[in-house]
Amino acid sequence: MATQKMTREYPKFCELPLNPSDPPHSAWGLWGTDDELGSLNHLTPERTVLAAKEVKTGTRIGLNWGLEQMDYTGGFRDTIKHEIFEIGKNMNDDRITINTQTSTQWDGLRHWGFDDGRFYNGFTQKEILENKTSTLGIQAWEKQGIVGRGVLIDFVSYAKRKGIKYDALDFYAVPLKVAKEIAEECNFSFQAGDIVLLRTGFTTAFAAATLETKKTIMQKSPFKYPGLESNFQVLAWLWDTKIAAVAGDCPGFEAWPPSEHAMHNILLAGFGMPIGEMFALDDLAEECERLKRWTFFFTSQVLNVRGGVASPPNAIAIL
Repeated sequence: MATQKMTREYPKFCELPLNPSDPPHSAWGLWGTDDELGSLNHLTPERTVLAAKEVKTGTRIGLNWGLEQMDYTGGFRDTIKHEIFEIGKNMNDDRITINTQTSTQWDGLRHWGFDDGRFYNGFTQKEILENKTSTLGIQAWEKQGIVGRGVLIDFVSYAKRKGIKYDALDFYAVPLKVAKEIAEECNFSFQAGDIVLLRTGFTTAFAAATLETKKTIMQKSPFKYPGLESNFQVLAWLWDTKIAAVAGDCPGFEAWPPSEHAMHNILLAGFGMPIGEMFALDDLAEECERLKRWTFFFTSQVLNVRGGVASPPNAIAIL
Protein backbone atom coordinates (compact mmCIF):
# COMPACT_ATOMS: atom_id res chain seq x y z
CA MET A 1 0.00 0.00 0.00
CA ALA A 2 1.46 3.36 -1.05
CA THR A 3 1.19 6.43 1.12
CA GLN A 4 -2.10 8.23 0.63
CA LYS A 5 -3.06 11.87 0.22
CA MET A 6 -4.80 13.64 3.05
CA THR A 7 -8.50 14.28 2.67
CA ARG A 8 -8.16 17.68 4.34
CA GLU A 9 -5.51 20.03 5.70
CA TYR A 10 -3.44 18.43 8.45
CA PRO A 11 -5.19 19.23 11.73
CA LYS A 12 -3.58 20.18 15.03
CA PHE A 13 -3.88 17.78 17.96
CA CYS A 14 -6.34 20.16 19.62
CA GLU A 15 -8.64 19.76 16.60
CA LEU A 16 -8.99 15.99 17.02
CA PRO A 17 -11.15 13.99 16.64
CA LEU A 18 -12.10 14.86 13.09
CA ASN A 19 -15.63 13.52 13.56
CA PRO A 20 -17.68 13.99 16.77
CA SER A 21 -18.68 10.31 16.85
CA ASP A 22 -15.05 9.11 16.80
CA PRO A 23 -13.06 8.43 19.99
CA PRO A 24 -11.27 11.40 21.57
CA HIS A 25 -7.98 12.44 19.89
CA SER A 26 -8.46 10.13 16.91
CA ALA A 27 -7.60 11.09 13.34
CA TRP A 28 -9.83 8.65 11.49
CA GLY A 29 -10.37 9.41 7.84
CA LEU A 30 -7.50 11.90 7.49
CA TRP A 31 -5.87 9.69 4.85
CA GLY A 32 -9.13 8.08 3.77
CA THR A 33 -11.50 5.64 5.44
CA ASP A 34 -9.65 2.64 4.00
CA ASP A 35 -6.18 3.78 5.16
CA GLU A 36 -4.04 1.19 6.98
CA LEU A 37 -0.79 3.17 7.33
CA GLY A 38 -1.76 5.93 9.74
CA SER A 39 1.25 8.10 10.60
CA LEU A 40 3.44 6.03 8.26
CA ASN A 41 1.87 8.18 5.55
CA HIS A 42 4.43 10.79 6.67
CA LEU A 43 7.13 8.58 5.12
CA THR A 44 6.77 10.00 1.65
CA PRO A 45 9.24 9.22 -1.17
CA GLU A 46 10.62 12.74 -0.83
CA ARG A 47 11.36 12.24 2.87
CA THR A 48 12.97 8.88 2.14
CA VAL A 49 15.35 10.57 -0.30
CA LEU A 50 16.25 13.15 2.34
CA ALA A 51 16.69 10.43 4.98
CA ALA A 52 19.12 8.57 2.72
CA LYS A 53 21.42 11.60 2.94
CA GLU A 54 22.00 10.65 6.59
CA VAL A 55 24.32 7.90 5.36
CA LYS A 56 27.84 9.30 5.83
CA THR A 57 30.11 6.44 6.95
CA GLY A 58 28.13 3.42 5.76
CA THR A 59 28.22 1.85 9.23
CA ARG A 60 25.29 -0.55 9.62
CA ILE A 61 23.92 -1.44 13.07
CA GLY A 62 21.21 -3.99 13.76
CA LEU A 63 18.61 -2.92 16.31
CA ASN A 64 17.10 -6.32 17.06
CA TRP A 65 17.34 -7.85 20.54
CA GLY A 66 17.84 -11.61 20.52
CA LEU A 67 14.53 -13.44 20.22
CA GLU A 68 15.56 -15.56 23.19
CA GLN A 69 16.40 -12.64 25.49
CA MET A 70 12.94 -12.29 27.04
CA ASP A 71 13.39 -15.65 28.74
CA TYR A 72 10.90 -15.08 31.54
CA THR A 73 7.43 -13.55 31.24
CA GLY A 74 5.72 -14.93 34.31
CA GLY A 75 3.52 -17.06 32.06
CA PHE A 76 1.81 -13.99 30.61
CA ARG A 77 3.25 -14.77 27.18
CA ASP A 78 5.06 -17.80 25.82
CA THR A 79 8.81 -17.52 25.36
CA ILE A 80 10.55 -18.67 22.19
CA LYS A 81 10.64 -22.35 21.23
CA HIS A 82 13.44 -23.27 18.82
CA GLU A 83 13.85 -26.77 17.39
CA ILE A 84 16.52 -28.05 15.00
CA PHE A 85 15.83 -31.31 13.23
CA GLU A 86 17.52 -33.36 10.55
CA ILE A 87 15.68 -33.83 7.24
CA GLY A 88 18.39 -35.87 5.54
CA LYS A 89 22.05 -36.77 5.90
CA ASN A 90 23.82 -33.57 7.02
CA MET A 91 20.73 -31.51 6.19
CA ASN A 92 18.83 -29.56 8.81
CA ASP A 93 15.69 -27.47 9.19
CA ASP A 94 14.54 -25.56 12.20
CA ARG A 95 11.19 -24.51 13.59
CA ILE A 96 10.75 -21.32 15.58
CA THR A 97 7.60 -20.59 17.57
CA ILE A 98 7.35 -17.09 19.01
CA ASN A 99 4.91 -14.66 20.48
CA THR A 100 5.60 -11.49 18.50
CA GLN A 101 5.41 -9.44 21.72
CA THR A 102 8.33 -11.12 23.53
CA SER A 103 11.32 -9.47 21.88
CA THR A 104 12.03 -6.51 19.62
CA GLN A 105 8.79 -5.79 17.76
CA TRP A 106 6.41 -3.31 16.26
CA ASP A 107 2.91 -3.10 17.71
CA GLY A 108 0.60 -3.15 14.71
CA LEU A 109 -2.77 -1.44 14.43
CA ARG A 110 -4.65 -4.56 15.56
CA HIS A 111 -2.83 -4.66 18.92
CA TRP A 112 -4.66 -2.18 21.14
CA GLY A 113 -8.00 -0.49 20.57
CA PHE A 114 -10.20 1.96 22.41
CA ASP A 115 -12.34 0.82 25.33
CA ASP A 116 -15.41 0.69 23.07
CA GLY A 117 -13.77 -2.00 20.91
CA ARG A 118 -12.89 0.22 17.95
CA PHE A 119 -9.47 0.30 16.36
CA TYR A 120 -7.93 2.65 13.77
CA ASN A 121 -10.48 4.00 11.29
CA GLY A 122 -13.31 2.26 13.15
CA PHE A 123 -12.31 -1.39 12.58
CA THR A 124 -13.65 -3.45 15.48
CA GLN A 125 -12.48 -6.13 17.88
CA LYS A 126 -15.37 -8.29 16.65
CA GLU A 127 -14.05 -8.09 13.09
CA ILE A 128 -10.53 -8.95 14.21
CA LEU A 129 -11.66 -12.05 16.10
CA GLU A 130 -13.90 -13.18 13.22
CA ASN A 131 -10.74 -13.11 11.07
CA LYS A 132 -12.62 -12.78 7.78
CA THR A 133 -10.52 -9.86 6.55
CA SER A 134 -6.88 -8.80 6.85
CA THR A 135 -7.77 -5.12 7.39
CA LEU A 136 -5.18 -3.34 9.58
CA GLY A 137 -2.97 -6.42 9.47
CA ILE A 138 0.80 -6.02 9.69
CA GLN A 139 1.08 -6.98 6.00
CA ALA A 140 -0.04 -3.47 5.05
CA TRP A 141 3.31 -2.14 6.31
CA GLU A 142 5.34 -4.80 4.49
CA LYS A 143 4.60 -3.36 1.06
CA GLN A 144 7.05 -0.50 1.50
CA GLY A 145 8.63 -1.06 4.90
CA ILE A 146 9.23 1.52 7.60
CA VAL A 147 12.05 3.59 6.13
CA GLY A 148 13.10 7.13 7.00
CA ARG A 149 15.23 9.27 9.27
CA GLY A 150 15.80 7.79 12.70
CA VAL A 151 16.67 9.95 15.71
CA LEU A 152 18.04 8.63 19.00
CA ILE A 153 17.03 10.11 22.35
CA ASP A 154 19.77 8.60 24.53
CA PHE A 155 18.43 9.09 28.04
CA VAL A 156 20.92 6.57 29.48
CA SER A 157 23.89 8.74 28.52
CA TYR A 158 22.08 11.93 29.51
CA ALA A 159 21.29 10.55 32.97
CA LYS A 160 24.94 9.62 33.51
CA ARG A 161 26.08 13.12 32.53
CA LYS A 162 23.53 14.78 34.78
CA GLY A 163 23.90 12.45 37.75
CA ILE A 164 20.30 11.21 37.50
CA LYS A 165 19.78 7.93 39.34
CA TYR A 166 16.98 5.59 38.26
CA ASP A 167 16.26 1.86 38.00
CA ALA A 168 16.00 0.73 34.36
CA LEU A 169 13.81 -2.18 35.53
CA ASP A 170 11.30 0.00 37.34
CA PHE A 171 9.02 2.94 36.58
CA TYR A 172 10.71 6.14 35.45
CA ALA A 173 9.03 8.75 33.28
CA VAL A 174 11.39 10.73 31.04
CA PRO A 175 9.91 14.24 30.77
CA LEU A 176 9.22 15.61 27.31
CA LYS A 177 11.28 18.69 28.13
CA VAL A 178 14.26 16.40 28.82
CA ALA A 179 13.80 14.60 25.48
CA LYS A 180 13.85 18.00 23.77
CA GLU A 181 16.89 19.06 25.79
CA ILE A 182 18.73 15.90 24.73
CA ALA A 183 17.98 16.67 21.09
CA GLU A 184 19.24 20.22 21.54
CA GLU A 185 22.45 19.02 23.21
CA CYS A 186 22.92 16.53 20.37
CA ASN A 187 22.39 19.29 17.81
CA PHE A 188 19.35 17.96 15.97
CA SER A 189 15.78 19.10 15.57
CA PHE A 190 12.80 16.82 15.23
CA GLN A 191 11.33 16.76 11.72
CA ALA A 192 8.17 15.52 10.04
CA GLY A 193 8.51 11.83 9.22
CA ASP A 194 11.06 11.11 11.96
CA ILE A 195 11.21 7.68 13.59
CA VAL A 196 11.97 8.39 17.25
CA LEU A 197 14.01 5.89 19.28
CA LEU A 198 14.24 6.26 23.09
CA ARG A 199 17.03 4.52 25.03
CA THR A 200 16.29 3.85 28.71
CA GLY A 201 18.53 0.84 29.43
CA PHE A 202 15.74 -1.69 30.03
CA THR A 203 16.84 -4.41 27.60
CA THR A 204 20.43 -4.30 28.84
CA ALA A 205 19.39 -4.42 32.49
CA PHE A 206 16.91 -7.25 31.87
CA ALA A 207 19.46 -9.37 30.00
CA ALA A 208 21.95 -8.96 32.88
CA ALA A 209 19.40 -9.63 35.66
CA THR A 210 19.17 -12.88 37.61
CA LEU A 211 16.16 -15.13 37.18
CA GLU A 212 14.93 -14.11 40.62
CA THR A 213 15.09 -10.44 39.67
CA LYS A 214 13.23 -11.13 36.44
CA LYS A 215 10.53 -12.96 38.39
CA THR A 216 10.20 -10.04 40.78
CA ILE A 217 9.80 -7.37 38.10
CA MET A 218 7.55 -9.43 35.81
CA GLN A 219 5.20 -10.37 38.64
CA LYS A 220 4.58 -6.81 39.76
CA SER A 221 1.02 -5.62 39.38
CA PRO A 222 1.14 -3.47 37.44
CA PHE A 223 4.30 -4.32 35.50
CA LYS A 224 6.64 -1.32 35.71
CA TYR A 225 9.25 0.00 33.29
CA PRO A 226 10.76 3.30 32.14
CA GLY A 227 9.79 5.31 29.09
CA LEU A 228 8.61 8.73 27.99
CA GLU A 229 6.11 10.45 30.25
CA SER A 230 2.54 9.78 29.15
CA ASN A 231 0.28 12.78 28.87
CA PHE A 232 -1.58 14.89 26.34
CA GLN A 233 1.39 17.24 25.96
CA VAL A 234 3.47 14.36 24.59
CA LEU A 235 0.65 13.20 22.33
CA ALA A 236 0.24 16.72 20.98
CA TRP A 237 3.98 16.99 20.33
CA LEU A 238 4.12 13.66 18.48
CA TRP A 239 1.07 14.52 16.37
CA ASP A 240 1.86 18.15 15.62
CA THR A 241 5.49 17.32 14.75
CA LYS A 242 4.22 14.64 12.33
CA ILE A 243 6.34 11.86 13.85
CA ALA A 244 5.99 8.70 11.75
CA ALA A 245 6.71 6.07 14.42
CA VAL A 246 8.05 5.75 17.96
CA ALA A 247 10.13 3.02 19.57
CA GLY A 248 12.24 2.33 22.63
CA ASP A 249 14.33 -0.30 24.33
CA CYS A 250 11.62 -0.84 26.93
CA PRO A 251 8.39 -2.93 26.77
CA GLY A 252 6.40 0.16 25.75
CA PHE A 253 7.33 3.61 24.50
CA GLU A 254 5.61 5.35 27.40
CA ALA A 255 6.62 4.70 31.01
CA TRP A 256 4.35 2.18 32.69
CA PRO A 257 2.07 2.50 34.51
CA PRO A 258 1.02 5.73 32.77
CA SER A 259 2.11 8.84 34.62
CA GLU A 260 -1.04 10.72 33.58
CA HIS A 261 -2.82 9.20 30.58
CA ALA A 262 -2.13 5.96 28.69
CA MET A 263 -0.87 6.75 25.20
CA HIS A 264 -0.90 3.24 23.74
CA ASN A 265 -4.45 3.18 22.41
CA ILE A 266 -4.40 6.79 21.19
CA LEU A 267 -1.12 6.23 19.31
CA LEU A 268 -2.21 2.92 17.76
CA ALA A 269 -5.97 3.24 17.39
CA GLY A 270 -6.26 7.01 17.25
CA PHE A 271 -3.24 8.12 15.21
CA GLY A 272 -2.37 4.83 13.53
CA MET A 273 1.19 5.27 14.83
CA PRO A 274 3.45 2.19 15.17
CA ILE A 275 4.98 1.58 18.59
CA GLY A 276 8.31 -0.25 18.66
CA GLU A 277 9.33 -2.08 21.82
CA MET A 278 12.50 -3.67 23.23
CA PHE A 279 14.77 -2.42 20.46
CA ALA A 280 18.49 -3.06 21.04
CA LEU A 281 20.00 0.43 21.12
CA ASP A 282 23.35 0.14 22.94
CA ASP A 283 25.54 -0.34 19.86
CA LEU A 284 23.74 2.48 18.08
CA ALA A 285 24.21 4.79 21.07
CA GLU A 286 27.93 3.98 21.19
CA GLU A 287 28.39 4.76 17.50
CA CYS A 288 26.31 7.92 17.72
CA GLU A 289 28.49 9.10 20.60
CA ARG A 290 31.66 8.29 18.64
CA LEU A 291 30.44 10.22 15.60
CA LYS A 292 28.73 12.94 17.66
CA ARG A 293 25.68 12.45 15.47
CA TRP A 294 22.35 11.08 16.66
CA THR A 295 20.42 10.99 13.38
CA PHE A 296 20.66 8.17 10.84
CA PHE A 297 18.96 6.30 8.02
CA PHE A 298 16.50 3.80 9.49
CA THR A 299 15.07 0.79 7.70
CA SER A 300 12.68 -1.87 8.97
CA GLN A 301 10.76 -4.63 7.22
CA VAL A 302 7.96 -6.46 9.02
CA LEU A 303 6.74 -9.99 8.44
CA ASN A 304 4.31 -10.45 5.57
CA VAL A 305 1.57 -12.06 7.66
CA ARG A 306 -2.00 -11.32 6.59
CA GLY A 307 -3.92 -9.98 9.55
CA GLY A 308 -0.83 -9.98 11.76
CA VAL A 309 -1.00 -8.09 15.05
CA ALA A 310 2.72 -7.43 15.56
CA SER A 311 6.07 -8.27 14.02
CA PRO A 312 9.80 -8.40 14.63
CA PRO A 313 11.16 -5.22 13.00
CA ASN A 314 14.29 -6.53 11.24
CA ALA A 315 15.56 -2.99 11.85
CA ILE A 316 18.89 -1.48 10.84
CA ALA A 317 20.38 1.96 11.43
CA ILE A 318 22.83 3.16 8.77
CA LEU A 319 25.06 6.08 9.67
